[in-house]
Amino acid sequence: MKSIGIFDSGYGGLTILEQVRRRLPQYDYLYLGDNARAPYGTRSFDVVYEFTLQAVRRLIDMGCPLVILACNTASAKALRTIQQTFIAQERPDCRVLGVIRPTAEVVGTLSPSRHIGVIATEGTVRSESYDLEIRKLWPDAVVTGLAAPMWVSLVENGEYDRPGADYFVRDSIERLLALDPAIDTIILGCTHYPLLLHKIKQYTPAHIRLVPQGQYVAASLEDYLHRHTDMDARLSRGATCQFFTTESPTRFGEQASLFLGGNSIDVQRIQL
Repeated sequence: MKSIGIFDSGYGGLTILEQVRRRLPQYDYLYLGDNARAPYGTRSFDVVYEFTLQAVRRLIDMGCPLVILACNTASAKALRTIQQTFIAQERPDCRVLGVIRPTAEVVGTLSPSRHIGVIATEGTVRSESYDLEIRKLWPDAVVTGLAAPMWVSLVENGEYDRPGADYFVRDSIERLLALDPAIDTIILGCTHYPLLLHKIKQYTPAHIRLVPQGQYVAASLEDYLHRHTDMDARLSRGATCQFFTTESPTRFGEQASLFLGGNSIDVQRIQL
């Protein structure tokens, strides 16, 4: 079995997995969450690179010739170096893709004014990865980033649909728009944030478009496989999905149901 590997520091990548499987249900998938060492958002570049490389190595060893970093922090801090060193030098037969580029490719078509906001983890905002990728493709874009670290905690602690979340969501939206009132499009630059979408919509002016990443990553992956028929031919098509975590399988299964529409899953523990 040659599966598509999906890696995240925790649970958020399940929002990417769900959209990818909805668009490309025929393939086999293997999801790995490094929950024991999450969150990655406040960790240094070196540590994120080290942890992400360990996960990528493991997924490839488990039979995944194609790995998606369904984590904005890992995509921002580790993807390019992994592509240029580990993949190029040790595993040129494999590929690792991220979630930032697919979003950057489409956001210019979604924003009439090209004033774009990015709400993400501290690590992703500090990396300026969205700024760089968006401006490569849309040079006239004005990109404003804001870190909202509490949003991840709200999701992972099951508070995302409770009244206590309102203050943190409203505060972050207001602070972002204070930085650039002309923003007409906001990228939700963390894969946890779709679970807060109903509250984010509540406190975001109606004319502003919100951009969760899942559907764009899924469309980009489909396009990638159409263009890279050699990789597509290597992938098995059994419509299966395996789940692995570096933490408690029981806890992972309970939390994962929040991201997967209440569906129960079998989870195995793994060490990196």
